[in-house]
Amino acid sequence: MNSGIHQFFRYQWLSFSAVISGVLFLSSCVQVQDSAPDNYTKQWHEISDAEPVPVERSKYGNPESYEVFGKTYYVLDSAEGFQQKGIASWYGNKFHGERTSSGEEYDMYAMTAAHKTLPIPVFVEVTNHDNQRTAIVKVNDRGPFHEGRIIDLSYAAATKLGVAQTGTANVSIRVITTAEEKSRKLSNTFVESPVVEGDKLYVQVAAFTTEENALQYLGKLNAEGFRDVRLHIESNNGVAVYRVRIGPLPSEQMAQQLVSQLEQKKHDNLKVIYSN
Repeated sequence: MNSGIHQFFRYQWLSFSAVISGVLFLSSCVQVQDSAPDNYTKQWHEISDAEPVPVERSKYGNPESYEVFGKTYYVLDSAEGFQQKGIASWYGNKFHGERTSSGEEYDMYAMTAAHKTLPIPVFVEVTNHDNQRTAIVKVNDRGPFHEGRIIDLSYAAATKLGVAQTGTANVSIRVITTAEEKSRKLSNTFVESPVVEGDKLYVQVAAFTTEENALQYLGKLNAEGFRDVRLHIESNNGVAVYRVRIGPLPSEQMAQQLVSQLEQKKHDNLKVIYSN
């Protein structure tokens, strides 16, 4: 069955929805009984996956942190590349039609789910390792808050994955990023600035105010197999800035490929720039 921890301060959602520092999510401080719908006849193979589409972060569902049962949870800045293993549970009748953390209504017949720290909404692929079934769901809610449980599935998603019958299951999840979202993120790494004749193309990986830190980062990149890593020193209002860059590169296509490789190694705040 589900985690039973939803509707936390639900009555406050409408009155204090602007107060995002508190926990105004579909999560409950008390254990409640849940149940499956009475007349759900779809078989697991008849249930379609959620279709991943480009999304914008929910206005109300992504505070920097929130607290439940005395434990603080920190919402991730980015979902890209996220993977996790643990136990899945589900929730159904008790919360059908209620407001989720993203502001949408919970629909137990839709392919949705709850997660504690992923930015919402986001699409994830869930694999049930007990029966090898997979499903794609849209995460739009917070929970579950039982130890070891990583995702709370809608009843439809739980049925497709075989979790509705067992109550819980051993699963893994991975975030799905649409091609449009990847393209949009990649385009944001390019710094629009006038290109002066003779400027060369670089990917800037990091910037530091101390040479020691910059050299350590440069060494890390070399150890990861990246070549042509350089240290560019600039002055910003009389303060030295040490910029770690890779290049020069022959084309923007090569820069895009390099950005993807760096992201796979968990480097962020990347910029593609022209510089002398």
